[in-house]
Amino acid sequence: MFQESVPTFNDLPIKNKMPLELYSFTKDTSDYAWYSTSINFDRRDLPMRADILPVLQIANLGHAMAAFVNGEYIGFGHGSNIEKSFVFQKPINLKPGVNHISLLGMTIGLPDSGAYMEHRFAGVRAVSIQGLNAGTLDVTLNQWAHEVGVKGENMEVFTEEGSRKVQWTPAMGAGPPLTWYKTYFEAPEGINPVALRMTSMGKGMAWVNGNNIGRYWVSYLSPLGQPSQSEYHIPRAFLKPKNNLLVVFEETGGNPGGIEVLIVNRDTICSFITEYHPPNVRSWERKEEQFRPVVDEVKSGAHLTCPEGKVMKVVEFASFGDPYGACGAYSLGKCTSPNSQKVVEQHCLGKSRCSIPLEREVFDGKRNDPCPDVSKTLAVQVRCAHEKAH
Repeated sequence: MFQESVPTFNDLPIKNKMPLELYSFTKDTSDYAWYSTSINFDRRDLPMRADILPVLQIANLGHAMAAFVNGEYIGFGHGSNIEKSFVFQKPINLKPGVNHISLLGMTIGLPDSGAYMEHRFAGVRAVSIQGLNAGTLDVTLNQWAHEVGVKGENMEVFTEEGSRKVQWTPAMGAGPPLTWYKTYFEAPEGINPVALRMTSMGKGMAWVNGNNIGRYWVSYLSPLGQPSQSEYHIPRAFLKPKNNLLVVFEETGGNPGGIEVLIVNRDTICSFITEYHPPNVRSWERKEEQFRPVVDEVKSGAHLTCPEGKVMKVVEFASFGDPYGACGAYSLGKCTSPNSQKVVEQHCLGKSRCSIPLEREVFDGKRNDPCPDVSKTLAVQVRCAHEKAH
């Protein structure tokens, strides 16, 4: 592991009277930006009682922030998908003399559409310290220093060459915020997709062999108490047979010993399509500035394809009627064709790919529709396996 150092005002190169807007000075070169200011307190400025602590309040325009006072981590704050801005409040320990406030601002990406994009901002907006003997001190205009990126990112420690520029120490269990971790792993055998399970971590970013595989944020839970995503895809094109370098930058603290390299089972495939769905886009071609059909009849249908080298062995669910649910959890509705299973098996079993027409006559003939007034939906779930598998 390699821990980022927390800079102070004199360590950062970009000076300004007030905190700079994050998007404008990072210019999309990094998700991270340091802010720091220094304040000199007399003993009489601080609370006299040891059980009363001043409170640091920061108005932030988004998206997230880690806060440090005199090099000590005091907390993490973030907005939401709906409201990017937030107010951070934490009690802090101050000392007589010079005190350093250092903030690491973070973004979760740039806005890519919508009105008034020029009015979307991020980063530290206002900073104050409450509970001093003289009341509240506004330090927004106290002179601030800035720097784009973090040390490990600027040194590219996520590459083989960059990782040799810093001193790594063994990681023992859960680590502190702003810590880099690295390890090596062998590529799993086979051709199944590969993923990282990051449930033991908090929030950060990961690289495999120098390739960024994206941000993770498993500590941000949905209303159901679960992360919206805990597994992250590693393209096999990024992998070598052995000695694959995995580097993780953890922003809030986590246990790297719980990270798992998985292979993903794609043997269960599904289709869910209604009569309102348009036909497959490959039913047309563009010729002489016009779109023309390339099939005799342009009709909707379900299209299923197994992973390479496998065929459809079992139809686990089939319903032509009003089924509902999602892949792996389909349920029958109030109406279903009694021929659903038979029709799907006839079209798909033993094949690596198949198409099932979304036509009432195929399932029930012209006069045997059990619910002719119901708009039809076709839900199919099939399991693939190697052709010789038993």
